Amino acid sequence: MGIVISLILIAFGAILTWAVNSNGGSVDPQVVGVILMVIGLVVFMISLVLWRTWWGAGFWGAMYDDGAAPAVRRRVYWPATRRRRTTYVEDDGPPPPGY
Repeated sequence: MGIVISLILIAFGAILTWAVNSNGGSVDPQVVGVILMVIGLVVFMISLVLWRTWWGAGFWGAMYDDGAAPAVRRRVYWPATRRRRTTYVEDDGPPPPGY
């Protein structure tokens, strides 16, 4: 998610820097755009450094443990519609005639 946010910051900063023309006011949009692009670039670099694999952090964690044989962890995601449901039916017969 950090990569997406950084790309949005860079795009918004580029729009403010090169597409907005403003002569008045106390805040210069070009300066704000450059600041946003720099922040977006820093967040992008941090995201690339912390990004270990496509499958998320810790997927290959067992390979880097105490030197044991490499084991691959596989995550299985089951959607809610594929869960097996168990239905119990109790058949005691008809109730007694007094009811």
